[in-house]
Amino acid sequence: MTIKRTELLSVEAKRVGVLAQKMNIRIDVNSNVSQIYLTEEDEARVDFRFMATYTGLGTVGMEGRIIFSGGARELSDQWSETGNMPDKAAQEIHGAIMKTCMPVAVLLSREVQLPPPMPMPPVNIKGKKRSVIPASGMEVA
Repeated sequence: MTIKRTELLSVEAKRVGVLAQKMNIRIDVNSNVSQIYLTEEDEARVDFRFMATYTGLGTVGMEGRIIFSGGARELSDQWSETGNMPDKAAQEIHGAIMKTCMPVAVLLSREVQLPPPMPMPPVNIKGKKRSVIPASGMEVA
């Protein structure tokens, strides 16, 4: 099972509220698979939607598609029968959606002055201790 290609078809970012100086903001990030089509014998097209919702402030959304190969027939059959994907394929597909959409969402959120949809890693600066080499005077060989 492999992801051959991921492409974005539409991107949208909206801010509807005013961002106050200090505010607790709830950010919900979701990826949904809307449809799976078998395009070739062992290749499927997976249509998806990514949405980061800032409660009361705005949204960042994207739609796209993934070309999936290896186990595509099983993926397509299970999707048509149950509306679910095999666990391994679902993990790979949703991982690819996040890897593709999250960096774009960070950039789009900045453009509309919303916080990034994921927590930024903390920066810890610790004082570096220098080891002092005493000057001993003359060196003897």
